[in-house]
Amino acid sequence: MWHYFNSKLSSGFVALFSGRMMQFAGAGMLGLFLPVYLYMHMGYKISYVLLWYLAGYLGYLIILPIGARFLNKIGLRRSLRISIIFDALYLSSVFLVAKDPVIFGVLAVILIVLARMTFWLPFHVDFAKFTDRGDRGKEVSIIWAMKSFLGILMPIAAGFLIEYFSFTIVFIIGITLYLAAIIPFMSLPRTKEKFVWGYAETIKNFFKKKNRPLVLANIANGAENTVALVIWPIFIWQLLKGNFVAMGLLSSLIVFVGVILQLVAGKYTDIFNKRKLLHWGSIFYALGWLAKVFVLTGFHIFLVGAYHQFARIFKDTPFDALNYEYLADKGHYVDEYTVLKEIAVQVGKVLILIFAIIIVLNFGLNWTFALAALATLFVNLL
Repeated sequence: MWHYFNSKLSSGFVALFSGRMMQFAGAGMLGLFLPVYLYMHMGYKISYVLLWYLAGYLGYLIILPIGARFLNKIGLRRSLRISIIFDALYLSSVFLVAKDPVIFGVLAVILIVLARMTFWLPFHVDFAKFTDRGDRGKEVSIIWAMKSFLGILMPIAAGFLIEYFSFTIVFIIGITLYLAAIIPFMSLPRTKEKFVWGYAETIKNFFKKKNRPLVLANIANGAENTVALVIWPIFIWQLLKGNFVAMGLLSSLIVFVGVILQLVAGKYTDIFNKRKLLHWGSIFYALGWLAKVFVLTGFHIFLVGAYHQFARIFKDTPFDALNYEYLADKGHYVDEYTVLKEIAVQVGKVLILIFAIIIVLNFGLNWTFALAALATLFVNLL
């Protein structure tokens, strides 16, 4: 498999890759069903679920510039390890939402903000540093392909466990897998990066004209990803009349379509022009979101979902590779520009959820997919 790459993989990339695989395995058990679990225990009110996610993204957005300075004191490597503990506590709190939605819902929001703060900045900085420019598309691609492989196995397993046992066993397995990620993260090489911007300077740079491509493209990507993460799972669960087995099986079949194609996409991302791939990939992906507006049956979910999975490969692979190239080119300012990227992603998530609440209350859940289609086209600004 290593002949797939032009150069030897760094030990830092291997450690990041291994840790992410553990996290993806845990997310594969819970990710698809987490919004549904919250929906069930928040009185079947979709607006409550959207507000809950909105609070988490808004909290992260507000503390990002402050938190980045705090990470200088604890270090990026230690921060990644701490994030694993916060993730486990967060998932435990989400599980306990069934006992008390208010207390544990608020606690879960606080914990996920801390988990994001301690994970995403160190991860993006390390990924930009530990990947090679000539292989970056392939390195992004191998991560997405392995995520997809786990996405084939885990939703089926989780669907059966939920249907025939309970959510409890799924949460236990998911939390255990998340905790296992701390093992490879222990072997990460040390990186000497220090965030030097103050809060005001960070906001000033966020609005600078030269940074608009990075900011606007990531606002768009954050918005689109949120619809896929939060709204689409609840929509298909409703359409399948609460059948968790069918939900997991369909999800796995859809992901299966894209596994091999992901590796091919990564190879050509490094050979051909990334921007052209992103341009056409985003158009085809946006068309997939528009098609989801009109989904009515389980067969429609599979058909449109399989197409969307295929199109996503040619949007996300070049987009992620271009993002990391942009960050890597900033040298010792890689962490500052990573913070700008993360702020942009959270702005996109917050904006899309505000609009989604309005649309859901006045039109219907499916019309939020049109918003995602529109947002997808703006990733080309990168």
